[in-house]
Amino acid sequence: MLLNKIKYILGIAVIFVLVLSTNLIDKHNFNRVKDSMKAIYEDRLVANDLLMEISQSLHKKEIALASANNNFFSSVNSNNKIIEESVEGYEVTQMTRDEERLFSDLKSNLELVFKAQSAFIETEFKDKTGLIKALVKADENIYRLGKVQVKEGNRQLAISKKAIDTVELFTQIEIYFLIFLVAIVLFLVIYNPKSKVQSEE
Repeated sequence: MLLNKIKYILGIAVIFVLVLSTNLIDKHNFNRVKDSMKAIYEDRLVANDLLMEISQSLHKKEIALASANNNFFSSVNSNNKIIEESVEGYEVTQMTRDEERLFSDLKSNLELVFKAQSAFIETEFKDKTGLIKALVKADENIYRLGKVQVKEGNRQLAISKKAIDTVELFTQIEIYFLIFLVAIVLFLVIYNPKSKVQSEE
């Protein structure tokens, strides 16, 4: 009787430990997926949207230059503010080392854009060479940062896929192992060599 109770307890304990272990592994992998999805949204999609805001604001300057719309540069405060706010928003996202370097270059070149714009106004809209050069450099920075977003987004997706694949693998292993353990527990509980020997006598 005592032996049967021990068998039951051992069987249940083994199954409990297995289920607990696989659940902890699943939880870890689901957290990886959640963190990865969060990073894709907060640090990639949002960052990309902010880059588009900066790019659009710079593009408006380029159009104003090309069309000789000097009135635009007389009231650029709102345009510059959008750029500054977007830069501030980008600064709080998680960045890779390369991205930090490129972003630092972008900030420097945007400062050059603002200075060149002031110089352009001071020359009474005659010398736009400096502003054109500064805009080209800033556009190049934005293009490179955009490439980083795609690269890092793909990397985060790969992490998510790997975590999901691991969860699926462990789920299958868990099912097969549970079936195997149930079979062993049933065998231990049902099989009683003493009874067999007694019945033969």
